[in-house]
Amino acid sequence: MRTPFLLFSLIALCLAAPGTLAANCAAAPSPGVDWRRCLMDGRDLSGTNLTGAVLRDASLTRANLKGTTLVRVDARNARFVSAEMGGANLEEAVLLRADLTRADLKGARLVGTDLRRTRFFRADLRGADLTGAQLEGADLLHAMLEGARWTDGKRICAEGSTGECQ
Repeated sequence: MRTPFLLFSLIALCLAAPGTLAANCAAAPSPGVDWRRCLMDGRDLSGTNLTGAVLRDASLTRANLKGTTLVRVDARNARFVSAEMGGANLEEAVLLRADLTRADLKGARLVGTDLRRTRFFRADLRGADLTGAQLEGADLLHAMLEGARWTDGKRICAEGSTGECQ
């Protein structure tokens, strides 16, 4: 009698929470990959195409994401602490509440990206394009913004801009 009950419970869990069992942390980097809650710390993903990937709650601490295409990724609550992301394309990505502490984002494209409540403590955003990005509640304490294109798409942050665009 218990076997049908357990099987029914497992089926109900899958139907009640679609996608929760879909993450495949061993999957090769590719567009649309589901690495939700995966530990990808220190991985070399430079130059790969991760368009539309699901990185929710994933950890990419110290990962090499230089020149990586991260267009429209869902990286809510993801950790990119000390990640190398220079020249990465994060257009229209959702990084709500992500942690980019000490991340290197020099020259990254963050056009139209949701960066609300994201932590950029000591991040390097020099030369990054933040046109149309949502920064409400973002922590930019000690973030380097020199030469970054600000959210209005017009203003370029002055030399010495740290923590705020001057």
